[in-house]
Amino acid sequence: MASTIERKANGEIIYGPSEVLDVPNVDLMTLLFESENCRVPADTILHADAAEPSHHLTKAKLLLLSKRIAHVLRNQYGIGADGSNKDVVFNISTGNFLIPALFYSIITAGGVFASASAAATPNEFAYQLRQSGAKVVVCNADVKETALAAAAMVGIAPRHVLVYGVGTGGDGMELHEAASGAKVPISNQELGWRRITDPVELENSIICLVFSSGTTGLPKAMRLSHRNSVAACALSIEPARQHNLKHKPGYKCRFPTSSSLPDEKRHGPKQSLSQKTDLTLAHLPTAHIAGIQGYLVNSCYLGGTCFWMRRFEFARFCEHARRHRVTTMFTVPPIYLLIAKSAAVADHFDSWDDAVTGAAPMGRDLQLAAGRKIGGGATLLRQTWGLSETTGSITIVPIELAHVAPAGSVGSLIASCYARLVDDDGRDVAPGEAGEIWVKGPVVTKGYWNNEAANRESFSGDGWFCTGDIAVFKDGFFSIVDRKKELIKYKGNQVAPAELEAMLISHPKILDVAVIGVPGEGTEVPRAYVVADEKEISGKEIVEWFGKQGLSRYKQLRGGVVFLDAIPKSPAGKILRKNLRELAKRERPVAKI
Repeated sequence: MASTIERKANGEIIYGPSEVLDVPNVDLMTLLFESENCRVPADTILHADAAEPSHHLTKAKLLLLSKRIAHVLRNQYGIGADGSNKDVVFNISTGNFLIPALFYSIITAGGVFASASAAATPNEFAYQLRQSGAKVVVCNADVKETALAAAAMVGIAPRHVLVYGVGTGGDGMELHEAASGAKVPISNQELGWRRITDPVELENSIICLVFSSGTTGLPKAMRLSHRNSVAACALSIEPARQHNLKHKPGYKCRFPTSSSLPDEKRHGPKQSLSQKTDLTLAHLPTAHIAGIQGYLVNSCYLGGTCFWMRRFEFARFCEHARRHRVTTMFTVPPIYLLIAKSAAVADHFDSWDDAVTGAAPMGRDLQLAAGRKIGGGATLLRQTWGLSETTGSITIVPIELAHVAPAGSVGSLIASCYARLVDDDGRDVAPGEAGEIWVKGPVVTKGYWNNEAANRESFSGDGWFCTGDIAVFKDGFFSIVDRKKELIKYKGNQVAPAELEAMLISHPKILDVAVIGVPGEGTEVPRAYVVADEKEISGKEIVEWFGKQGLSRYKQLRGGVVFLDAIPKSPAGKILRKNLRELAKRERPVAKI
C-alpha cells in the first residue's frame, strides 16, 4: 500500500507505512534455522556454484559447517571468547557459495562479520582492516596475495590469514593458513550459538559491519545488529512472500533438493517442481548490503537456491540466468542498462517473474526499456531505495502496486518504518517538494563502528538518520532525485545529475553516462561523460540533441561533453564521481552549449 502522511503540531510532516508489523524477538540464527518462518526441508539446496552446481550447500550442510567452523574460530583464534560483538573476522573473496558458511560461523562464534570487495587494493583493504580492528582475515585463493599484503600492513599475524576452499565431495569446506599453506583442522566438534530474546540486547548485538562505498570520501563502517537483519526479513521480505503464497499457485510447493540432482553437473539443479520457488543469481559483491542481506540472509529465509558467480561478466550472467531458470532478481541500474542496450539478450531473462533495482536512481526510460527484456516483457521492473545503514530496502514498490506505481518511483515505506523530508535547515518541506529524506525504524543502524564524528553528522538530535538523499513524495510514493552532495548548483538553481543522466541514456547511441558539476561561468555547470562511438555521434551533436529535450535552460550541458571508454564505478555499480572530478581538473570538454 502507499505511504501515509501525518502532520505534527510542531511542523513536522511524518510519512508512515501502510501497516505496522511485529519484529520477532529472536537472533538471526534462531530465525533462519529453528523458527516457523523458515521451515524448508533440511535437504533444500540454499547455495550452489553457478558454474558447477554439484558444488552446493543444503540447509543441513550449511548449519553443520557453520557450527564446526565456529568451533574452530572460537577455540583456535579466540573469536567470541571474551564476549560477543567485539571480534571482527574480515572476508575478502570473489563470489563463492561457501561465503554463507563463513558468515553464519562467525555469528555463531559471537564474532562480527565484515567483507571487502575483491577488487580492493592492499592499501584499500588495509584501511578497512585498521578501521575495524579485525582479528582474523579469511579469503579465497583469488585474492590471497591482497589479503596477506594488507594484513601485514596492519600487523595481523600471518597465521590469522586463512584461505578457504571447497572440501571433498563438493559440499564441505577446507581452511589453510595463507602464508604457510598448513591445513587448519576442522573436526566434528560443533559450537552452538547463543539464543537471544531480549529486544534491547538484540538491538545492540552487532553481527556485521558494512563499509560505505567511498564514492564521496573514505569508507565508513556501519554496524548492523541481529535486530536489523531480522527486521529486514520480517518487514520487507515476509510481505512479498505472503503475496506470492496468495497469488502464485504452487509457490513454495517444493524446493530444489539434493535428491533432485542426477544431471546437475551438466544442467544445474533439476527443477522438476513448478519453478515457483525463489531462484536467484549472486553476482554483486558481498561487501555490498545487497550481497549480505540479499544473498546470505534472504536466500536462507525464503528457502530458494542462490547460484553464485565467481565474478560478474555480462555474457556469463545471461547464460547462468537462462540455464538455472532464475525467477527473482535484484541488481543495479548499470546491469539493467546492459540488459536494455545489448542486442545479444534474447530469452535469457524470460523466467524472471520478479525483478527489482536499487543502489542508484533509475530513470523512467531505462526502467521501461529494461522491463521489456525480462519475463518475456510481462514482468514489471520495480524499484527500491535504501542504504547499507537501513539494512537494504526501506522503501519499495510493492508487488501488488507495480502496475500503478509511476515509473521512476522507489515506492512506499516498508512496514514499521517512517520518514521525513527536510530542507538544509532541518525544516520539513511540503509534500511534493524536494527534501533530504530522514528515516527511522527497526532496520536502521544504531551508528558507525568507532566513529562518533560520523554518528553526530548522520543522526539528528531526536534519532532520525539523515540519509543524504534528496527525495520527493507525491501521490503516496517516493522518488529519489539524487544525492545531496552530488547536486550541481548553477547560479542558485539545483541540478540533479540523475535527471540529466536518465535523459542522456535514452539516446540509442549513448551506452553509458555520468554527469558532474565543474567550475564555469563563475558557478558550477553540468558536464556529461559519455560512453559512445565518436564515429557515430559527436559531442556537439549530443549537446544539440540534449538541448531539444525540453529541460530548463539551467540544466543544459554548459560544461560540455567528454568521451570515455568506461564510466568509473564501484563494484556495486555506483558512479565514482570523485574520480571524474579529478579527471575534470586535467581535461577539456569536446563540446559546449
